[in-house]
Amino acid sequence: MTLEKGGDDLNILYCGDQNITQGVLMSTLSLCKHCNKKLNIYILTATVGNHKAIEREFAVTLEKEVQSVNENSTVTLLDLSEKFHSYLPVANMNTRFTPLCMLRLFADEVAELPDKLLYLDTDVMCRKDISSLYNTDIEDVEIMGVPDRYGKWFFGNVLKHDYLNSGVLLLNMKYIRESGLFLKCRQMCRDKKMFMPDQSALNKLANKRKLPDIYN
Repeated sequence: MTLEKGGDDLNILYCGDQNITQGVLMSTLSLCKHCNKKLNIYILTATVGNHKAIEREFAVTLEKEVQSVNENSTVTLLDLSEKFHSYLPVANMNTRFTPLCMLRLFADEVAELPDKLLYLDTDVMCRKDISSLYNTDIEDVEIMGVPDRYGKWFFGNVLKHDYLNSGVLLLNMKYIRESGLFLKCRQMCRDKKMFMPDQSALNKLANKRKLPDIYN
């Protein structure tokens, strides 16, 4: 299987604590409504301070839901509490954003995750089949995303409009593991206080390409 074509499997990544479960459920159900392919749902979670990890029962319930559409679909819950505590983004632990937003920057450390993933924020709803998005050729870049509507004025190059919103990201995990991108981003989040820290680090450091606005 190449990274240009995803076959019949769609690998989806969510991240967060127990407060995101309703969002994950709604987002996943929207995927199921418009796509009957096999969904491999991966959820990275952790317990950090007052943020509690998602419980196993939720993954079991969610898997029953996705298998009601395609019996081969799966849900995998991965607790990264130990990994997260071993490399805390100390400079950004008290920003307006939950520190667990940065869990996705540990994805390269998780052997269970496949070479290609579509990361979704938990407030992202699907309105049609996402296969064309997922099957976008990503062979030569680390990440792909839609340009951020406001980011170009404050963070990116106005003319290039290349500052990506990180709510929907196509991830070339094979390339990311080889390049060490997420490690560099973790280091940046640990050492430098930023607004929207993980999104800013990804935009600063990644070999990236823009997705069409229709995928926003």
